[in-house]
Amino acid sequence: MLLQTAGSLVAILALAGLAWWMKLGGTPQLADEEDVRRIAAEVDDGFVPLASATDREGRAALARDAQGRIMLIKRHGNRFAGRLLGPGARARADAGTLEVDCGEARFGRVVLALGDAQAWAEAIDRLDEVRHA
Repeated sequence: MLLQTAGSLVAILALAGLAWWMKLGGTPQLADEEDVRRIAAEVDDGFVPLASATDREGRAALARDAQGRIMLIKRHGNRFAGRLLGPGARARADAGTLEVDCGEARFGRVVLALGDAQAWAEAIDRLDEVRHA
């Protein structure tokens, strides 16, 4: 019994070491604008952000391209997922935080701690106007 327990412990430690070496798991963060660019390009091939804002904790970001499209990026498990915001998207700024509802129930609402939350809220709420102009 002792030998079996010791063998199991060694196997668990070996797998944990392998996962660490392969950089699996963990909690990813958006460290800088380059991370936002890379993820935005993965979500929508050809999306090149001209402006972006990253949550203070690195959990989520917003990016705007030359066409005025806005992408919302959030952490999903140990990866990031993103959605292009459309006319159904709504945003609400309050005391340095921005709550964004992309209009897709499965993606959910995202709360970002941003310094320029009000400006992004206004840009998101104008997406409906842009479509009808």
